[in-house]
Amino acid sequence: MILMYAGVINAALDASVVSRLAAEESEDKITAIKQLGQTADPAALAVLKALNDDVLYVAGGRVLVIIDDKATDAATGAVLAAVPDDAEGISINNRIRATLANVIAGLRLFDADRTVRLAAAVELQGNADPDAAPLLSRALEKESDPGVKAVLSLAYAQATLGANDPAVRLAAVKMLAESSDPRHRSLLLSLTDAANEPDGKVRAQAELSLRAINSRLQLSNMVGQVFTGLSLGSILLLAALGLAITYGVMGVINMAHGELLMVGAYATYGMQSIFRSKFPELIDWYVVAAIPVAFCAAALVGMIMERTVIRWLYGRVLETLLATWGLSLILIQAARVLFGAQNVEVSNPTWMSGGFELMANVQLPLNRVVIIGFSFFVLALVWVLMNKTRLGMFVRAVTQNRTMAGCVGVPTTRIDTLAFGLGAGIAGLGGVALSQISNVGPDMGQGYIVDSFMVVVLGGVGQLAGAVWAALGLGIAIKFIEGWAGAVIAKILVLVFIIIFIQKRPQGLFALKGRFVDN
Repeated sequence: MILMYAGVINAALDASVVSRLAAEESEDKITAIKQLGQTADPAALAVLKALNDDVLYVAGGRVLVIIDDKATDAATGAVLAAVPDDAEGISINNRIRATLANVIAGLRLFDADRTVRLAAAVELQGNADPDAAPLLSRALEKESDPGVKAVLSLAYAQATLGANDPAVRLAAVKMLAESSDPRHRSLLLSLTDAANEPDGKVRAQAELSLRAINSRLQLSNMVGQVFTGLSLGSILLLAALGLAITYGVMGVINMAHGELLMVGAYATYGMQSIFRSKFPELIDWYVVAAIPVAFCAAALVGMIMERTVIRWLYGRVLETLLATWGLSLILIQAARVLFGAQNVEVSNPTWMSGGFELMANVQLPLNRVVIIGFSFFVLALVWVLMNKTRLGMFVRAVTQNRTMAGCVGVPTTRIDTLAFGLGAGIAGLGGVALSQISNVGPDMGQGYIVDSFMVVVLGGVGQLAGAVWAALGLGIAIKFIEGWAGAVIAKILVLVFIIIFIQKRPQGLFALKGRFVDN
């Protein structure tokens, strides 16, 4: 929206400078723009905004701001009785617009609003040139906010790197040591060459500042990789928790476990569609409603799988593996028939959109932060269920010694069904989380089944603590290795490590306590 500049231009500007905004030559216009920028006058800012928004005209040698058939003298702020018939728009090219952007940002440094000043300082930090140095110096003297002042200091340092005085350049290089901007690293790198910087002290300080920036960037990169690894690990944790329960209780290698994540993701998509059509005012809360729906849907599918197919194949590992692989193909095809072969769109609620800056160059997306918190919330509920309830006691009993548990009255058959449903339901919750950061499609679960089994085997069968450490550890390790070797090599190296580890410690990170006998 174009501002009402007439109400802002209430102080007289130099008419000769303003008139040059209508000059034929671009150089004259740029010179006038820079001269107005040095005034730090709100009236100058209004005139330059009018030029940028194409509402600045020239008529009879006067520069006018014309909006809605109202004309205001750009130099004096006087309102004209009528719009001149010969008013002609002042045209500008991309080069002039680039200069305008910098100068307008410089003038916004004196705005009363701290947010406006900070945004202007950030904008100038990436584009500061020597012409902006005097304005930045004045802004630094007036600025009282520490956050804005820190950004201004870096912008001023960048603007004065080309000063004639070596002492000024040395001070600028020292200030840039506090930066975390890769662009400043490039500037400093050029100053380490004697061909670009004749002063030895400046070159030496440039090398010190460059090392400081590199160290800071390495730290931020490491923090970013750790966070991304935790995000991946939280998804693996949700996928592996259910698998740890079913594999621990029944020893079933369920190749359809990835498709249970897909069921949860499609349940989330279904709830989004219902909220969009029936409760559009509550659309931001569809994901909360999807949590119990996804759990129940995946649990129901899991219990049907156990009752109809898996129950008859206990103790026959190869047949179980092939049967569950067949079930995975059936579920994938069912999803294609119901929802189509293409991926469907699941959008983040507004309260899960955006992110925040943890440190320089490290942005934490809110959807991933929420997913990490959700994963640990589910983990806490599973721990309570397994350690503080009768069902959990029965599951642990069957896991440790099925025959003895049956002898003392534990309904092992029913526990098998309930445990399989519980594990499938947790996988469905993983599908809810996965839908917020990845595409939802029929094949989405295929990429997580191998990783889930790696987590279970590495952590220790039936061990929640092992699943946590293995999931988070693998997630972080994969992201770090991907940084220098690529995704494929990272998976291969992690798999080789797990094979070697299991050969040395077959029980995994955490072994179950108790006496085991063959079923």
